[in-house]
Amino acid sequence: MRFSRSKSILLLALTLALSLVSPLGHTQTVVKPLVIGDSLELVSKGLGETRRINVYLPDAYPADRSRTFPVIYMLDGGLAEDFLHIAGLMQVSMANGSMRPFILVGIENTVRRHDLTGPSENALDKKEVPNLGGSALFRQFIADELIPEIEQRYRTTKERALIGESLAGLFTLECLLHAPDLFQTYIAIDPSLWWNDEALTSQFAEKLRKQPRLAKNLYFASAGQAGMANVANKFSDMLKASQVQGLHWTYENYPKESHASIYHPAALTVFRQLFAATAKTH
Repeated sequence: MRFSRSKSILLLALTLALSLVSPLGHTQTVVKPLVIGDSLELVSKGLGETRRINVYLPDAYPADRSRTFPVIYMLDGGLAEDFLHIAGLMQVSMANGSMRPFILVGIENTVRRHDLTGPSENALDKKEVPNLGGSALFRQFIADELIPEIEQRYRTTKERALIGESLAGLFTLECLLHAPDLFQTYIAIDPSLWWNDEALTSQFAEKLRKQPRLAKNLYFASAGQAGMANVANKFSDMLKASQVQGLHWTYENYPKESHASIYHPAALTVFRQLFAATAKTH
């Protein structure tokens, strides 16, 4: 029997459809891993432990192997933390042209409150975080081990940013205070500036005025809760009064957002403001 071309195509389609049906009548399903980036296990000599690092590469990265890319380092960067929603926010922002292509490097936590806090003389801080005070060592890990590993493994520029929320926002500001040369841009979302009786605010201006060639971007934001907004307002007032030369800073309050909801809208805003396609690179 001879078949017309249309009948042959129909028969082929029917054969393929039947081939996907199991003997019990159920459609066979092919399951493949959903891969959005790399997950590295970095053995840290300084911390004495293995740290998981999650990396999202922009679509432009494999498309042009001669091109290098700036990097956003994010705290709370585990798959069960903030990595996936920030990677998704970056992906859509780069796709619609509102943000330049960046690599995202997420640092997954092990003992979060230890790594993200400095010393404190406040009795309540010591009670809530008995293992406090690991931020200096964690910062050293980022500087001496993580950044060199990322810059050796991936095609990066020297433009780097750090983003964190809550205690991670406090750590971000502490990095600007103690190691300003690590990053060009610092993003602190609802930072826990209440830590150690707001000591960071009192130390900040005096320390930064001593930096000879400070050329940094700072964005910080607060949610609607009075406590977090109050300490952020004090920090903003301190920056206004001190007029630190070379520090380009922006403070925004999100009165309709809570501490739990502010990260996404604030990150979207800062990506568009500081990392827009027309923004100057450092």
